[in-house]
Amino acid sequence: MLSPFPPGWNLLWLGLVLGSVCAALEAAAQANSTTGALNVLLIIVDDLRPSLGCYGDKLVRSPNIDQLASHSLLFQNAFAQQAVCAPSRVSFLTGRRPDTTRLYDFNSYWRVHAGNFSTIPQYFKENGYLTMSVGKVFHPGVSSNHSDDSPYSWSFPPYHPSSEKYENTKTCRGQDGELHANLLCPVDVVDVPEGTLPDKQSTEQAIRLLEKMKTSGSPFFLAVGYHKPHIPFRYPKEFQKLYPLENITLAPDPQVPDGLPPVAYNPWMDIRQREDVQALNISVPYGPIPMDFQRKIRQSYFASVSYLDTQVGHLLSTLDDLQLANNTIIAFTSDHGWALGEHGEWAKYSNFDITTRVPLMFYVPGRTALLPKAGEKLFPYLDPFDSTTELMEPGRQTTDLVELLSLFPTLAALAGLPVPPHCPVPSFHVELCREGQNLLKHFQLHDKEDDSHLHGNPRESIAYSQYPRPADSPQWNSDKPSLKDIKIMGYSIRTIDYRYTIWVGFNPDEFMANFSDIHAGELYFVDSDPLQDHNIYNDSQHGELARSLIP
Repeated sequence: MLSPFPPGWNLLWLGLVLGSVCAALEAAAQANSTTGALNVLLIIVDDLRPSLGCYGDKLVRSPNIDQLASHSLLFQNAFAQQAVCAPSRVSFLTGRRPDTTRLYDFNSYWRVHAGNFSTIPQYFKENGYLTMSVGKVFHPGVSSNHSDDSPYSWSFPPYHPSSEKYENTKTCRGQDGELHANLLCPVDVVDVPEGTLPDKQSTEQAIRLLEKMKTSGSPFFLAVGYHKPHIPFRYPKEFQKLYPLENITLAPDPQVPDGLPPVAYNPWMDIRQREDVQALNISVPYGPIPMDFQRKIRQSYFASVSYLDTQVGHLLSTLDDLQLANNTIIAFTSDHGWALGEHGEWAKYSNFDITTRVPLMFYVPGRTALLPKAGEKLFPYLDPFDSTTELMEPGRQTTDLVELLSLFPTLAALAGLPVPPHCPVPSFHVELCREGQNLLKHFQLHDKEDDSHLHGNPRESIAYSQYPRPADSPQWNSDKPSLKDIKIMGYSIRTIDYRYTIWVGFNPDEFMANFSDIHAGELYFVDSDPLQDHNIYNDSQHGELARSLIP
């Protein structure tokens, strides 16, 4: 039957019910929150999966992000609500699910299309903060009103690096000596247009703003958005040396799983448009990519991550030098992950863990780490090329499942601001509310051996994601269907035990999901199938369980 409520109501309802058990804890935590005005540095990375040393990756060199993690609370199981740039960013920056923002593509502005929802920076701005945007924070274009949501969210016009416009142009020197628009694009920085790269420019601008804020009388909220490791993999070529091809392995599950419903697969059309990939003449939709080129893709992704790490290192080192580390919250995350050959996919655009799971960590001075002493540096720059640098373990971490939606209430709570109330259902008419849980309970200092009263039952923590499709089988627009072309919505539930996804009919005119119109289902048990390769939705033993979960 057709649900009388907005799409996702059933998922939202369950989340609200689970969240209610934490209400008393949140109220108590708010009462005890810090009274000083803490600054906020929010670092958002594009397409970064948790391929970092602090998340257990033994190949990737990310010493500066690992150093941040050593002074932070790190969330091992944080999930995006939709694995594509604009919908994910609008979702976590407003604290609303895609079914509420009604943004599943890149082609609408939520304030016009759904509701005049407040954003994280807007809320801080309205509470006396100077709010600034550098690089890719909101997705540029229609989805942020061609203005990065100015003037609502920002005190000053957002900054975009001038070299950004060359990202998809022919700036990659090929083996033939000519310039190409390639997927793999290690460059000599002095030879590229303007002699720089976007993320380098963003770091330089962010540093300039921090230097100005040092003497400002107002607290600041600075959001810095980094492009890499988003494709194309355009990065300084020296970072390739960190990852010799002979050390690069293939994905542990590079084949398309036999039981994967065709609707769940994405044909990674983005990379097929790059000149070096076109030259491989790969079949559509399933490929596969030749193994030697798979290794090169993975090499360039990891090299891009290490390049990104240096930019984060320079930024945090400056924060230290300016003596701002003792009064600035640092939040670090990504909009979604990216498949590097897992399930035979090379993109985001799915509901699998590999594309929805993201790094998420918070440094809170005096709470996740001791306040730095005079002259002490918490974040000295670390060179990823220095082989003597030892891997740093995360300071504190939790395995509870959380959602990026929680960024809004959690940052507000950590900064000592009133936490926006839970949203009613529906909430299109409510400007300020949140659909995510406040994660402040995880920051309370307590005995590690006796923390069950704070964390509760881990089986009660749930993360929701969703992804739209235009058809039951992969086609040219399966990765990024426009709203008008969406015919199916995949709603996915991730618990500590399983990932369950149901693909149902969807009416884009009414924004309505029809849970009686089931196109396909997926059920994976985490313990026995952590890579999500064996779909048991149709197994007689588990089919009844899966169907019982349908709203």
